[in-house]
Amino acid sequence: MAGDTEEVESLSNSNITGNIILVGMMATGKSTVGALLAEELSYELVDLDQVIAKEAGRSIPEIFEKDGEAYFRAAETAVLARMLEGRNRIISTGGGAVLAPENTAIMLEKGLVVALTASEKEIITRVGGDRNRPLLAGNTEEGVRRIMEQRRDAYRFAHCTVDTTGLSVAQVSQYILTHYRGSASKGL
Repeated sequence: MAGDTEEVESLSNSNITGNIILVGMMATGKSTVGALLAEELSYELVDLDQVIAKEAGRSIPEIFEKDGEAYFRAAETAVLARMLEGRNRIISTGGGAVLAPENTAIMLEKGLVVALTASEKEIITRVGGDRNRPLLAGNTEEGVRRIMEQRRDAYRFAHCTVDTTGLSVAQVSQYILTHYRGSASKGL
């Protein structure tokens, strides 16, 4: 499989809570992979951006436009902490959720953190024409390159990493499930 696995620390907390937290750049497959994982495990799917938008009564681009990125990030931190109080959840985060150290700490504490990656070319192809990505306003290619450079090391804290380039959603999901079940069977 094209996934690169890196153990970072004990996975005992993911076995206690059952949570799987998906992190990564936009368009790496967090929402679609999260939906399949939730179905496979009969877990609750929590798409962090959808929860934030629903609670705010506005879309993410509207929140960014009216309240700014700092407001959005604060809401993201609050919603993430609240969602991680639950058990047996697949939590699909927004690409920037890892920018706050308190977010990465609680993710590691409350579940198995899986970073999804993809090549620059793949991400540009996937986001082409998507107007719901406020950080890509203007030149999409330039925006993707800029964000990838800014966040180059931001996802390294994850328990494991899967490069989704060229893989189907089912292949990525199967890889994560194998890792998740393997860590549970070892009693970690």
